[in-house]
Amino acid sequence: MSSIILEARDIRYRYPRGMEAISGISFHIRKKEKIALVGPNGAGKSTLLTMFNGMIRPDSGMLLFDNEPVRYDTASLRVLRKRVGFVLQNPDRQIIAPTVYQDVAFGPINLGFSEEEVKLAVTRALRHVGLEGFERRPPHQLSGGEKKRVAIAGVLAMDPDVLVFDEPTSGLDPSGSEDIMELLDELNHEGKTIIISTHDVELAYPWADRAILMLAGKILHEDIPEIAFGNTESVRRAHLSLPTLLELHRELQERGYFPGGRKPRTVLDMMRCIETLLEKSPPRKLPGTITVCNVDQAAGDTVSGWLAANCRASVGAMGTRA
Repeated sequence: MSSIILEARDIRYRYPRGMEAISGISFHIRKKEKIALVGPNGAGKSTLLTMFNGMIRPDSGMLLFDNEPVRYDTASLRVLRKRVGFVLQNPDRQIIAPTVYQDVAFGPINLGFSEEEVKLAVTRALRHVGLEGFERRPPHQLSGGEKKRVAIAGVLAMDPDVLVFDEPTSGLDPSGSEDIMELLDELNHEGKTIIISTHDVELAYPWADRAILMLAGKILHEDIPEIAFGNTESVRRAHLSLPTLLELHRELQERGYFPGGRKPRTVLDMMRCIETLLEKSPPRKLPGTITVCNVDQAAGDTVSGWLAANCRASVGAMGTRA
């Protein structure tokens, strides 16, 4: 059985009276992968994501899900959108109901779940995102991070195989961003395929299994993050910057510290590289103790006695070498 769950074959799309947004893209995504589409605004990332669950139909080319061509009749799209969940960048555009429970229940109800099945799906989804007890809360009273979790819960309630996130940390503070990415990791560990779009290289580099660098509707480079972001020309063309860890490793490597080996993906990886370097380096002679004191002629005998007791000590005047 093939491990590929999503595949694009030379797909193209042009917005009405607009420029071509997707220009002959081909790629595949395996089951349980974490994929980051990375590029500047206008690169075509969001347009490509909306094709994955049939919100936009390519003008040409073919999109396959689970080795079958995507069909765009109502019944086929209903099945596709159950299996491919989409979380918008702005949760206010996705949350539509007056209470959290009603919003999360919207998808299961439309899929024909029974009342008991809906209740169970909502309970599980809210527990998954850490919002138990929020069922009766009005969404407009929630924080940005909580709204994002409600939007994710609404998708999880339908138990999709693939989760697609457009800029998952947009509008969140660092703590909220970290929480959301940890949630995505948990979902991936449970077997979900996760696809995100972002322009944040510091987020994508340590997180993704593969990075797809995009510009102007085209794929510039696709590989594991160490190689994709290590391609300086592609990173420059995509108007991105090198991830800090990769740039630091490269600078140290140019100075002869890291002759080769795997590039660090996390701070912990970098610490291991440095520890290995220190283990291989010759031991450094640590400096001794420096004692500063005022010495007049009357104290000469005292200083001489101290020097005699500390035979390895040297003496010198301030501003000179001892």
